This record gives sequence, C-alpha cells and structure tokens, in this order.
Amino acid sequence: MPYKRICAFCGREIEPGTGKMYVMSDGTVYYFCSSKCQKNMLKLNRIPRKVRWTQAYRKEKEIRLHLLKRREHEGENAGASQA
Repeated sequence: MPYKRICAFCGREIEPGTGKMYVMSDGTVYYFCSSKCQKNMLKLNRIPRKVRWTQAYRKEKEIRLHLLKRREHEGENAGASQA
C-alpha cells in the first residue's frame, strides 16, 4: 500500500499520485497538496499557525480556548472561596 504523505503547510493527508514534492537547495524536502499551499509557504512566506484554514491554526486555537476556559474556571473558584 502506498504511503500517504502530509502537506507541509496545511497538514492534510496527500493521496498517493497527487500533490507536489519540493526540494530546497539545502536538501529539505516539502510535500504540498496544492499550489495554494506551496505559494503560501514559499512565495508569500506565511506561517501555517496564523492562517485560519490550516490544521496548525486549528490545533493552536483549540489549545488557546482550553487555557482560556481553565483561567476563567480558576477565577470563579478563587472568588467563591474568598467570599
């Protein structure tokens, strides 16, 4: 069974026989699922964590929301115990 690769920018799986492989002059290999991902990473120099439709952004957002809820919950508990 062919190996499924992961896009270097958006984090989605790339089906065998699709996508692009980009090799930089220093030997670093990037796999892209589309030209949209390739342009965002190489030409526009965007960071995947700051682009809303990437898996990296969604994962960071989930962590951020979890920490925010925890802080709110700790604040409620601290206020109730002091009252």
